[in-house]
Amino acid sequence: VLLVESGGGLVQPGGSLRLSCAASGFTFSSYWMYWVRQAPGKGLEWVSNINFGGNTIYTTDSVKGRFTISRDNAKNTLYLQMNSLKPEDTALYYCARDPTTTGDYGPGDWGQGTQVTVSS
Repeated sequence: VLLVESGGGLVQPGGSLRLSCAASGFTFSSYWMYWVRQAPGKGLEWVSNINFGGNTIYTTDSVKGRFTISRDNAKNTLYLQMNSLKPEDTALYYCARDPTTTGDYGPGDWGQGTQVTVSS
């Protein structure tokens, strides 16, 4: 299992970024996928997750209406579109996979993360 995030960077408040997660080593379309973040000095925070086909999505309230998770199973890629970014969105963003095909476990396989910094 290999998950490689990209697309992070420095952005001004109110700006947008799109994160990508390239997946390999497994049948991407068979697994739930997650975005999880960790702000400086804080614990892991679940952001959003998406089911196999992309038609079931859950998103934490603090980013609802601003962040959108999606996936392209033909490209084995997970996305997180982030709009109206706030300084409190500054964090290391991880892509993760539920290692079970039932989707009952939660994030278990992780990428290395991509840094998002929101600052003027």
